[in-house]
This record gives sequence, structure tokens and C-alpha cells, in this order.
Amino acid sequence: MGKKDRKNLSIIDKELKIDGSISSTGTLIIKGQVTGTIEGDIVIIAEDGVVNSSSTKVSSLTIGGNFKGDLAASKELIILATGICAGKVEYQDLIVENGGVLNAEVSCTTSSRVAPGKESASFMAGLKKEKQIKL
Repeated sequence: MGKKDRKNLSIIDKELKIDGSISSTGTLIIKGQVTGTIEGDIVIIAEDGVVNSSSTKVSSLTIGGNFKGDLAASKELIILATGICAGKVEYQDLIVENGGVLNAEVSCTTSSRVAPGKESASFMAGLKKEKQIKL
């Protein structure tokens, strides 16, 4: 029988309080309280979860609870309707559900940035070519 290729799953349950550094691979679900630094792939803060982090570096973060601190999400930041995010955040993609709170210094990083002025200039040129209708 061969080994099954499974992603790691780690859970910090409601009764746990961690003060320190966490490094994980796979998915980390936080239902308890974490104070410190976090590095990982996919991190999910459940509705009861609370994170106060001086440095969080992940590929994807989903917030259903409370996050406060510095965050760098290389792929996505998802704030659910029950989620609150405060501090300084950097991400590639952002999703905020209705009711979710983002109260942070925000920086969006994308791989395909258009030089300033080029996009608006080509858009305006396209408008000039089209017929304008007077109402």
C-alpha cells in the first residue's frame, strides 16, 4: 500500500492560549487565542478565534474572528461577515463579506501593474472614437 498525499491540518482549539511563534504547513485553524508571530500556508481564524500578531506571513488568511497586527498574505485575505481585521495588511486578493470589518493600513500587491497614466490615456482615447449621444 502506498502513502496517501495529505495536507497537514492543525487546530488550536478554544481552550488553548498560545504566546509565541507558530510555523505550520498545510492548514491551520485557530479557535483559541494566539499572541505572537505566525508563518504558514493557509490560516483560518474561526469565529471564536483571536489573534494579536506582530508578524503574520501566510499565503491565505481567512478571518471569521478577530485579527490585529501586521499581515502579509501572498495570495488572499478573506474577511467573513463575523470577522474583524485591524493593523497593517498586505495582500494580493481581497474578499470582504457584507458585515466584515477591515480597519487597517492596506497595501495591495499584484503581479501585473499598469504604469500610471497609460491605462487612463488609452481609455480616454477609446471614448473619443465612440459616438456620443446627447440626451
